[in-house]
Amino acid sequence: MIPEGPSPVTSSPLQFFPWMSPSPGIGSPFPWLWELKPEERGLWLIRLLVACANHVAAGSLENANIGLEQISHLASPDGDTMQRIAAYFTEALANRMLKAWPGLHKALNSTKISSVPDEILVQKLFFELCPFLKLAYIITNQAIVEAMEGEKMVHIIDLNSCEPAQWINLFQTFSARPEGPPHLRITGIHEQKEVLEQMALRLTEEAEKLDIPFQFNPIVCKLENLDLESLRVKTGEALAVSSVLQLHSLLATDDEVPRRNFNSPPVSKTRVLQMTQRTFGEWLEKEPVHIYNPSSDIASSPSSLAPAPKMGSFLAALRALSPKVTVVTEQESNHNGPTLMERVIEALNFYAALFDCLESTVSRAPIERQKVEKMLFGEEIKNIIACEGGERKDRHEKLEKWILRLELAGFGRVPLSYHGMLQAGRLLQTNNYDGYKMKEENGCLVMCWQERPLYSISAWGFRR
Repeated sequence: MIPEGPSPVTSSPLQFFPWMSPSPGIGSPFPWLWELKPEERGLWLIRLLVACANHVAAGSLENANIGLEQISHLASPDGDTMQRIAAYFTEALANRMLKAWPGLHKALNSTKISSVPDEILVQKLFFELCPFLKLAYIITNQAIVEAMEGEKMVHIIDLNSCEPAQWINLFQTFSARPEGPPHLRITGIHEQKEVLEQMALRLTEEAEKLDIPFQFNPIVCKLENLDLESLRVKTGEALAVSSVLQLHSLLATDDEVPRRNFNSPPVSKTRVLQMTQRTFGEWLEKEPVHIYNPSSDIASSPSSLAPAPKMGSFLAALRALSPKVTVVTEQESNHNGPTLMERVIEALNFYAALFDCLESTVSRAPIERQKVEKMLFGEEIKNIIACEGGERKDRHEKLEKWILRLELAGFGRVPLSYHGMLQAGRLLQTNNYDGYKMKEENGCLVMCWQERPLYSISAWGFRR
């Protein structure tokens, strides 16, 4: 257990591990590290990560640098769950530290190239390796099918139009309607033109095969720049909205934190780190880690909503379009806390579960798994920890806060389809997705790894 005496915010991590020398010396600097069992190594990594994050939060960069060196001898992007997590968290913490020197940070990142094909690939890999997106698409589609019963003209607004498989499944369901399929229009929103071109090509081919009257309307823009009034919803069209892991980006605020306050202040309140995820939780039951967190009671209150003017105006405009159903899928974790330590601890909980489910589903060797962890999860971790202000887009919030936001905007909850839940359950059973579970919560659905909720799905109608 990390002692409660001197605050880890002002002390070196080495005070907790006095036999660890900061000087590498000759050969392996810490030969005892290689003798640790995986469980012991996981505990050391948790301790070191929390201590290092406290130093980063306090602006104690010298001590944080020592902590990063210690972690580097245990972490590995191709090791076990905790080693992999530690590799990406240390990268994120180091990235945040570098921002104290803007010129250095910009120089080191100036030649990085973002590849659209790689972005498309990593999304497809996540879809294939884990069942979460498959479940979200099944539930979303069934909610739309039931809301559109008897409608002859259907218009769907897809706020993250990147995966044709979702709508191909819907096409097949619509084509089987006794009265025949409706005239279907999908407005796809994505910031990459190439992604929308592939969507249009694939969906048009499938619609022609099934003899469905279909039109794809691509809109190339970021969600935050979308003008909902320009979507041209026609008279007589029944409208549905699908948002899969997108709305949280609208919670970003433009009020940059002043540089002198970029790091969280020294803290005085203690909170024990609680983790329920398998293995991670078992380790901490044996030896809990104490962290120091300012105003944790206020920040973590489900009834307190961080100001989000973009979100408020977007939901109001969406409500004005009178959609018959809006289905929202979001990460079930609070990564929108005001302090760095809050976000570090929440992210450790969340991504420990995600990395663990990948560990159980895919062996360590495949490059596909490494791509998902680095290019998807790793980038999210970096954004949550290293960024502030408008740059911090991955502001995930829990279902209880989404319920508050949507109800305040004039939406009312719609019960999720029982048939859709049966289909989703059948998917888990027939594909041997052991360890993955679904739970009903407040009329919505949460998707879990073991007992740890990871994603939520909720359906909404507009209140007259």
